[in-house]
Amino acid sequence: MALSDNSRGALLMSLAMASFACNDAIVKSITTELTIAQIMAVRGVMTTGLVYLIGRRMGVDLSWQALKNRHVLLRIFFELGATLTFFSALSRIQFATASSIMQSLPLAVTLGAALFFREPVGWRRWAAIVVGFLGVLLVIRPGPEGFAPAALFAVAAVFFTASRDLTTRRVRADIPSLTITLYTAGANALLGALLIPAMGGWQPVSAVTFGHLVFTAFAVLAGYQTVIMSMRRGEISFVAPFRYTSLIWALLIGVFVFGEHLTASMLTGAGIVIASGLYTFVRENKRRRALAETAGMVLEAGSAQREGSR
Repeated sequence: MALSDNSRGALLMSLAMASFACNDAIVKSITTELTIAQIMAVRGVMTTGLVYLIGRRMGVDLSWQALKNRHVLLRIFFELGATLTFFSALSRIQFATASSIMQSLPLAVTLGAALFFREPVGWRRWAAIVVGFLGVLLVIRPGPEGFAPAALFAVAAVFFTASRDLTTRRVRADIPSLTITLYTAGANALLGALLIPAMGGWQPVSAVTFGHLVFTAFAVLAGYQTVIMSMRRGEISFVAPFRYTSLIWALLIGVFVFGEHLTASMLTGAGIVIASGLYTFVRENKRRRALAETAGMVLEAGSAQREGSR
């Protein structure tokens, strides 16, 4: 039976989240052997090379002129902050905990859009945002060892990533996505290289670890491409909630790969975060439909008025 566009979009989004989860798991597994800086540098070089080859093959304009756009530069800055803080979280706290906190990203984006872009947010979505962040507090506080300050790295990663996504909206449409990705990956490689001496110097890279880094480069690239394909294939309101399938992968990886213990409080907090995020998707979808209907009524009224005046 042929799949609908929405079903294909949902499947692609789920595959993207699986790619990102596998990438994060491998990064966490090699933080015991390599520093965060070295991982950023090596993976950044690989990703830059892959994106450059793909861009050249597709005939995309990869000119450095894109760096003259202040929003591109700001986006790169936020991406670097997100990478540093999330990698720091992965190396210090449970994989499932870090991933659960990252599920609050849609709430943070909605919050930022309301505060900085003056986008209308009703009291229901404000309430969902507050409840969602209370869920984050449940995730980072409970546990046999009590509150882990390192969990704040994951919280910081959420806000860096949300800032990156909000800044992306301000980037001119004529600047290709691959060009932005290319210079973002290059900046990651450069920052990682600069931080290597401060983080303990260069460590020998075994063949197995190098293979893992190659896999992460492809996994990240595959994740980004399938997200784009998903958004173009299906309706955003239908496809976007499937981002939360990343938590399913994270919980499975945390338990079966890293042998993590999942507390009831952590699972409850993650559930609250996801429920709040899904609610904001529903309310935003209703708001857009209402605006579309209002715009349609205005157009019809204008058309009727013009016909009557003839």
